[in-house]
Order: sequence, then structure tokens, then C-alpha cells
Amino acid sequence: MVQFPAARCGPCPARGLCTRAGHRQLTLPPRDLAQAQAAARATQATTTFQADYARRAGIEGTIHQAASHGARRARYRGLPKTHLDHIYMACALNLLRLHAYWTATPLDRKRTSHLARLELSLAA
Repeated sequence: MVQFPAARCGPCPARGLCTRAGHRQLTLPPRDLAQAQAAARATQATTTFQADYARRAGIEGTIHQAASHGARRARYRGLPKTHLDHIYMACALNLLRLHAYWTATPLDRKRTSHLARLELSLAA
């Protein structure tokens, strides 16, 4: 942790852009952690990472859609019946997605935060 006393912060030309406390305090991570974070951020900027991440986001969207339609718990006991239930769920999700594609309707409504809904209700 690095601390700057108020006497050093007072004459600084960027003081107006800084904190209003009497002194500035910075917490710096260890060098190996900072280098690992920098390497991870550099990797995230590559197109291959972004393509992999987009694929993962699509898969997570499918899992979310299945979970929201009741696929969290199996309705039956035993692997054969549970497997058949999973197959039926996958077919139903595929039909839902095909219908959304053919009719050009979104699969899920866009979520708005509580604050955004409050602003919309105040504007009306």
C-alpha cells in the first residue's frame, strides 16, 4: 500500500481530479499478480479469445433458456427416463428457437434494471 500525505497532495496540479480526502492511498498488487493480470487482459483483446468467448456466451444462453423452462430437475428416476427427458427438452428448445428465428422475434425480452424502470415510469 502506498500513501501520499496531504502536504504532497496539496500543490499537485491534478488535485481537482483526485479524491477529496486529505490524502491519497493506493493499493498495488504484487508484481507477479499484476503481470498475470496484464497478460490476461492482453489475451482478451485477441480475436481468437473473442470468438471463443462469443461461442461460450451462446452456449450459456442455451443453458439459461433450458434452466428457465424447467430443466434444473429431472422429473423421473433412472438414467433412461432422465435421458429421454433431456432429449425432449432439447427438441422443445430447438423448436422454440426455430420459431423465434422464423418469426424474427427475440428469444428473451431485454432486461431493464430497477433504476431504468423507475426512470421510464417517471418519464411517462
